[in-house]
Amino acid sequence: MLLTGSETRVVELRVHGIMGTSAENLVTAVAAVDVAGDGVGRIVRPADRLLRPAPGPVLRAEGRSVPRVVEGYVWGAMTSGGMAKATWALLFPFSLANMAHWMLPPIPSGHRTARLLGGLNRSLLRLAALLLTGLLVSQAAVVSMDLVAAQCLAPGTGCLDWVPDWLRSTTSLRQVVGLVPVLAGIVVLHRVSTVAWETPAAPNPPDARPNQKVELPGRNLVSDPDTPALRALHLTAALALVALLPLGGPFTPPAHGLARSVWVAALAVVGTCVLCVLALDDPRGAEPSTAGRYLRTVLGRVPRTVLLLAGAALAVIAGVITNPLPARMVGTGPTVEAIAAGLIAVVILLGLFLVPAALIARRTWAHQPKHLRPWAGGWMAAPVLAISALIGGGFGAGLAISLRKVVGSTGIELPRGYEQVTLLWGAAAVIGLGVAIPIGVVAAVRLLLAPGGYAEVGLLHKGRANDAAAALRGWRKAGWQRRNAHRVLLALAGVLAAGTVISVTTRIAELHPPQWMDPLPTMGILTLGALVVALLRAVYTAAQEPEAGRRLGVIADLASFWPREAHPTVPPCYALKVAPELAARVIEHLKDPSTRVVLTGHSQGSLLVAVTAARLMESLNEPERQRVGLVTVGSQLQWAYPRAFPAAVPHASLAELSQRLGTRWRSLCRGTDPLGGAVTTWDRQVCDNQLLGTGFRPDGTIGPLPAATVSPTGALVLGGDHWLPDPMRGPFTGRRWVAGVLGHGNYTADPEWDRAIAMAAGLDPEEPKSGLSWPPRSLSPER
Repeated sequence: MLLTGSETRVVELRVHGIMGTSAENLVTAVAAVDVAGDGVGRIVRPADRLLRPAPGPVLRAEGRSVPRVVEGYVWGAMTSGGMAKATWALLFPFSLANMAHWMLPPIPSGHRTARLLGGLNRSLLRLAALLLTGLLVSQAAVVSMDLVAAQCLAPGTGCLDWVPDWLRSTTSLRQVVGLVPVLAGIVVLHRVSTVAWETPAAPNPPDARPNQKVELPGRNLVSDPDTPALRALHLTAALALVALLPLGGPFTPPAHGLARSVWVAALAVVGTCVLCVLALDDPRGAEPSTAGRYLRTVLGRVPRTVLLLAGAALAVIAGVITNPLPARMVGTGPTVEAIAAGLIAVVILLGLFLVPAALIARRTWAHQPKHLRPWAGGWMAAPVLAISALIGGGFGAGLAISLRKVVGSTGIELPRGYEQVTLLWGAAAVIGLGVAIPIGVVAAVRLLLAPGGYAEVGLLHKGRANDAAAALRGWRKAGWQRRNAHRVLLALAGVLAAGTVISVTTRIAELHPPQWMDPLPTMGILTLGALVVALLRAVYTAAQEPEAGRRLGVIADLASFWPREAHPTVPPCYALKVAPELAARVIEHLKDPSTRVVLTGHSQGSLLVAVTAARLMESLNEPERQRVGLVTVGSQLQWAYPRAFPAAVPHASLAELSQRLGTRWRSLCRGTDPLGGAVTTWDRQVCDNQLLGTGFRPDGTIGPLPAATVSPTGALVLGGDHWLPDPMRGPFTGRRWVAGVLGHGNYTADPEWDRAIAMAAGLDPEEPKSGLSWPPRSLSPER
């Protein structure tokens, strides 16, 4: 047992969640100053009036005052701030496709069929990501090369009448106008994909022990060695597809000798890139003798550069030899439609192969309660990939349609497939409204009129009727959101899929939509235009206003946690920098044998500190591990992450981490918090005015827990979870207090925070016997 001495001190290392936060708010001070870091990942402390690091508030525990140092790790600069990071929102479809890889079901150890299915599903995801890149780049090329250069700038069109006639009559300049934006976009994608937040401190977690059956959370969050090769293959394939646009598309070879040679070379390059992407994800690729490892070696820096130059050369040559420019590039429609059809086929195949993979993986979670099992039975990757593909294709089509509306020329023709895109989104919008309105009405009625349902409210707000009424409304609303978050995604995927079926059916069967469907394309145009305008406006606003940038950063914060695996052209993974640097900071503090370190993470930060704690449990010796504690606050570690990412953060890994930490893992939660919830307990029920439940036990087992105790602050402590009354009890003398229902914010204001920190540090949270009158003898009468 770790003994407490007079020199014992506690370092509280805080990590914020999504949307970022200021350094001052993170450490709960009027001023803060950096004490370590590189400016991107910042270690901050409270500061005095001269901006010098100041000691934190003492921790009242062990019946005395224990010195405490408050530090915070600020990582918001990795996902928001400036035009460069704001434009990452435009890569949201790519980020969704990459995140879908991490949602694949786990592969049971020793199951050969599951291993083969896992490799096949990963290959399909990478192929879908490649096609998605090709689709968006091709759609951008349709805008610049066809709509603008070939059609809008043609002599005598009247489109953009401010353009001088000499430019319209100069084919070479129009070719430059068409090619340069596409090539510039490829350069931007390349630059984005080369940015990385990795740190040399400890880039990857230590290798698992040979006899270790259960891994700790986040062990496989490592940088993918395939990323440089994938980057080259994606961009080369996109350039080759751009070359097909002026040459008539992938199905009609040109008659001219040079053009035919370029056409054949472009198809060969695309086919080679597809085969290489599939081979790179060989599940045995980590073995030196397999094709995946060999291909990574072959695709070194020089071969990758040659590939990219060859793709760029194909695109430039294809654009130059198209002289004079045609009135309309006939290859745009077939090329975009072929890519879209291939992408739809891959999504369908993934959905089919995920079924047996999820059924096999079910043995890893069948013993768990239903509300802890993965969403959609482990099949969630398929709808997320479908949403990614349809949003990506819709954004590209919406950009072209919006541009045609802006220039105001009726002579500009879009590829025929864009008619089906407008029909898709129009049908999806109508179906979505038809589904959302009645469901919304039913949900609202149930939230307002449903009786009771949360007996915990009565225990937390006993004798405080007004607070209990406000809390009950918050519990109902938050509980509904947590239960139905994944259903909203499934519904969105279903609505978009229904629209896709309608549009694809009419295209394949060459059917003319009936008259009653005539408003759907108009609805689709409005929907796509709104999508494009809203996203571009959000990017512009985020670049101009820091607060708006943090709001937009929610997208990046959620999607960019995951390393590049399926798609290389996504914002860099900040977890590869945050977790090692947090671990290094903890190790630095532990060099003082009288120091105990408590990692605290709010919301998304709770996942970061859990991954960090897991790595520390693997790398530290036993005496050092005893001086590390963990506090998760407003966390999604139970209701969201294990269910959405069952292979990366499985429930069993959280149980393993709990066994390593014992009672030094505490979790603060509110029933009114729509984003956070319990972490270490579940199946809660109130019996004889006592809160009971199942969860992680201090001895590392899982089972029924002793009845919850009531802390001096009014919180219910069940196992490692501290259920906070919201609205707060109090006000308490000498304590900060905040009125109203707080939901997901202001956890540090609750007096239970200090008690959780003390317990995570292995200290007795007993208050000093004298000096302050807190806690009061009677817990606050009703206000």
